[in-house]
Amino acid sequence: MASLRRLNQDVSVFDTTAHSARAPWMNKLQRRFPVGPLVATINRELLEAVKASKPEVVFFDKPIYHTADVIEHIKRTGARTISYNQDAPFGPRKDGCWYQYYKVFRLFDLHCLFRDADVVRYKKWGLNCVKTMFSFEPTLQFPPPETWSDSDRTRPVSYIGSPLEERPRFLMDLADKGIPVAIAGPRWTDFLPPDKYARYVSHGFLADDQYRANIWKSKINLGFVSHLNEDDIGHKCVEIAACGQFLMAVRSEGHSAFFEEDREAVFFSSVDECADKARFYLSRPDLRETIGRRARERAVRSGYDNDTQLARILNKLDGKD
Repeated sequence: MASLRRLNQDVSVFDTTAHSARAPWMNKLQRRFPVGPLVATINRELLEAVKASKPEVVFFDKPIYHTADVIEHIKRTGARTISYNQDAPFGPRKDGCWYQYYKVFRLFDLHCLFRDADVVRYKKWGLNCVKTMFSFEPTLQFPPPETWSDSDRTRPVSYIGSPLEERPRFLMDLADKGIPVAIAGPRWTDFLPPDKYARYVSHGFLADDQYRANIWKSKINLGFVSHLNEDDIGHKCVEIAACGQFLMAVRSEGHSAFFEEDREAVFFSSVDECADKARFYLSRPDLRETIGRRARERAVRSGYDNDTQLARILNKLDGKD
């Protein structure tokens, strides 16, 4: 929203969460079965908001609640529709919230896609799409003050995020190899026994200033990809780079394309390789500082920020390359 306004767009906001069910069990049911009375209020109030603001474009962020008749009604007003969806409706993870999306996705005027696998799918279906990327927000992800030094980094080998896929086992294997691991994120109590949780997890979910501060405080920031979402790059990896901090990420085609190995980021393909490189770089703050600075320069120079990516999306909607 802030980025669109920086691009001189006049933006009014319809906050879906403010119109969702209040009770946690009802909210969960609404996401799993977004039909009938469970989403009627959201759709009715969205139409009222569109009629009141008369937008040229309606920008849907993960449109899982909106019915076909509502999207068609919006299009009849002359507004164009964008589907911006960072998750993967057609990947193997099967999140269980896509029932309504599967009925309506062909109706949008433009799809913003984050995965090569989806680009192939949507083009095969003849749908208008633009390949974008997980991008960083410049007002939230930026380097620390110039007075910052390695003595301020109290988290040795840090992972900030959820316990998805192989990550709990990977991090515990690292710890078993003597690597000083620090974890922050939600739901780790479901994956680690109490003794290991107390030893390795320092924080729960982190957002905004706290999230950035903990990236700054990490000597080595670990990055992964979600294989079940068909990701080839981690969103946090882009944000870590934007913060000017040292990134050590799983080796993938996406990471290798976005960052030059051993110059802008360091990659690993196994627990053993990650452990060996962690031992080396923990004792080389000069190299970590240099690589982190270059990562920040690459992220800015290559347009990994929200403004650049949203400008590309709006240009695509207007028929420009």
